[in-house]
Amino acid sequence: MNQNLTLKKKNNLLKNFKKSEFKIFYKISLLSIALIFTFFSLPNTIEFLSKSLKSNKTIINLSKKNFDKTLTNKNKKKIIENKDSDLEIITKNVYDDIDVFGEDENVIDPPRLSASTIEELFNQNRYNLKTVKETKLVNVGNKIPLLPSELKNIESTKKRKNLFIKIVLPLIVEENTRIRFDRKKLFSILNKNINSEIDKKWLNKKFQQYGVKNGDLSTLKIRMDEIPASLAIAQAAKETGWGTSRFAQEGNALFGQWTWTGDGIRPAKVDKNAKHKVAKFKVLKASVKAYQRNLNTHSSYKNFRNERAIQRDNIGKLNSLELVNYLDKYAETGVEYIKVLKKIIKQNNLTDYDDVQILPTSLKMKNSA
Repeated sequence: MNQNLTLKKKNNLLKNFKKSEFKIFYKISLLSIALIFTFFSLPNTIEFLSKSLKSNKTIINLSKKNFDKTLTNKNKKKIIENKDSDLEIITKNVYDDIDVFGEDENVIDPPRLSASTIEELFNQNRYNLKTVKETKLVNVGNKIPLLPSELKNIESTKKRKNLFIKIVLPLIVEENTRIRFDRKKLFSILNKNINSEIDKKWLNKKFQQYGVKNGDLSTLKIRMDEIPASLAIAQAAKETGWGTSRFAQEGNALFGQWTWTGDGIRPAKVDKNAKHKVAKFKVLKASVKAYQRNLNTHSSYKNFRNERAIQRDNIGKLNSLELVNYLDKYAETGVEYIKVLKKIIKQNNLTDYDDVQILPTSLKMKNSA
């Protein structure tokens, strides 16, 4: 009988041991599965948390903001690194040489001529768009410093547009001619084995104007180029309503460049917390120069400049209807802005003015050396 009891006890102990062993095995299995699941899910969990918890980034287009430096002369010696290539060292503001307030103009307070007076002057000089298209020449002596206030009162849309084009065309062509002369001089210097001190000083001046580091000639070649007249006219027409906007009439602002601290005009329909204004200019000429410098230097238009360089290398001429595709960052409307510009260019045959040059007898350019 004692043997039977002993046998029973052994059997019970064995059963209890097996049950205990099974429980331990079960717990270890569950723990292992949990660890494996955690191991595989941890990367996704971390990624989810990082995306959920990190602060949202705000992307701001600063292309119109650059002109603010013209008025304040701030942010000099600022180092900017672009994604693709060049490291820009702006040792002098890229707009500093532009006479924003007309300090170097012969007439400090230029008179505002009436639309009829301007038309009479143009007629006396035999200046009309038909002749310009035929001869591909324009007399920059026909430059008008201010837009006529009656421009918006001209009932005929065709006459209003033609007068606006006749006013801005000489300004655009003259500035393009300056750039063309500079570009020819640049290539002339590049073809020399040894550069003179005058050449070096001229190059340093252009490096500063175009906001590139000294010695980066490849970037300078890309930036130092013209803006097609058709594109400039179309943008001026869009930004000013063919010269009738308050910004154009009161501030000679043809291209809607902004300022945060300088002299400007506050837009009527703008958020009350907005601090920007539309920059004012003393004369129309300064607005054109600042616009071209903006497209030729700002990082927002790097693709525009690269496409322009490709067109130069491949066909020698600039195609504004292709280049306009790279100006989506100029306005908040983006692609819609491009569509409007294309429509303006086509409907008004503005490409007819792309190969217009300065009438030789009117060529009185300052020595840029």
